[in-house]
Amino acid sequence: MTAASVPAAPASKSYRYVVAAMLAVVCSFNFMDRQIISILQEPIRKELGLSDTQLGMLTGLAFALFYSTFGVLVAWAADRFKRVWIMAASCAVWSLFTAFCGLATNFIQLALARTIVGVGEAGGSPPSYSLISDYFPPKERGVGLAIYSLGVPIGSMVGAGVGGAIAAAYGWRIAFVAAGLPGLLLAVIMLVLIREPKRGGLDPLAPGAVAHDPAPPMLTAITGFFANRTLALVALSSGLSGFIGYAMLSWNASLLIRVKGMSLAEVSAYYALVLGITGIVGTFGAGWLVDRLSLRDRRWYAWVPAIAFTLTLPALAGLIWAPTWPIALMFLAVPALLNNMYLAPALTVVQNAVPPARRTMSGAILLFILNFVGLGGGPLYVGYISDHAKAQYGEHSLLVGFTALFPVIVLTILAHIAASISIARDKRLAAAL
Repeated sequence: MTAASVPAAPASKSYRYVVAAMLAVVCSFNFMDRQIISILQEPIRKELGLSDTQLGMLTGLAFALFYSTFGVLVAWAADRFKRVWIMAASCAVWSLFTAFCGLATNFIQLALARTIVGVGEAGGSPPSYSLISDYFPPKERGVGLAIYSLGVPIGSMVGAGVGGAIAAAYGWRIAFVAAGLPGLLLAVIMLVLIREPKRGGLDPLAPGAVAHDPAPPMLTAITGFFANRTLALVALSSGLSGFIGYAMLSWNASLLIRVKGMSLAEVSAYYALVLGITGIVGTFGAGWLVDRLSLRDRRWYAWVPAIAFTLTLPALAGLIWAPTWPIALMFLAVPALLNNMYLAPALTVVQNAVPPARRTMSGAILLFILNFVGLGGGPLYVGYISDHAKAQYGEHSLLVGFTALFPVIVLTILAHIAASISIARDKRLAAAL
């Protein structure tokens, strides 16, 4: 290795973990503001007279269309300008319009507020993936990205717990305001605490090179992503994984309340706790596992989520069958633990399989597929099927929607197996690891 190809010395271990933890806090607010509506669906449905299909659009499609599209545009900017400033501005936008959701008086107003939340949140994750990759060397990125990804279950837990408790005491409108406004302060703290690292400073240069290649044009980055078989298969398997995860996450609370007899206060106390504990263990555990197992065989990046979704099949059957909410919650804990185990491995594969200048854009493309397919399709799929089954099954029509997830889970497992075959043959990934 030439002197020019030696990567820069990493930031102090303590500071890079502070950065990862801070970004995890931002991610938790991002996800709380995104998912709090799923906890508030039942009181919103009753007050505004919405159908399950409309609720599926609010929790999924209305958000995902703009989140996914603007995520690619923000990533293009983040590959060229200061990522911390972009993230802080995005945090302020999504927080403000989360609070505005509490002012909505009909479906159109709520959908418009949700779309702007999606536009703001588009600037959260792709720049964060890139920042973490510039603070953690390749062999430790699984842990760094897993720490960041802990924001997903933490945000879900806080949204369900605090949001549900506030809604039970003061109404769903106040819950939106309470979830949104603290993010404005968080945006300022981010600017003060996080330093912009050197792009690609921890990655070895090509022999004879004096710097990493500059960020390519957007179209080049997009076509390059899908020309890479590993990235395309990881994106497909992540999209299907997100379809299952977001479908259940968006409708779990409604299923527990509407079908299994849980109250909103009980959801905020028990469901939130299960969601948080299992999600934290599953998300961080997946990153920790693949960092170690991949040293033996890179295919574990896809094998871990394939095994996780295989175990989800019997648990989903138990959830549908469960006669009471405590039994339902026991079965629900299994997919809550396992359904996040694809995220950290997928992020690690993408960040390690592309040059530094393409990381933000590649992360955004992954999120585009994940959220367009998963968040956009999963909640709407279950809601649409539930509405069409309502004439025959009444309030139990949601069970039909959950049953319709079985074939999608099988497709998800097969997609992860296909990704594992490509990962084993990927030469750039082998060099990075």
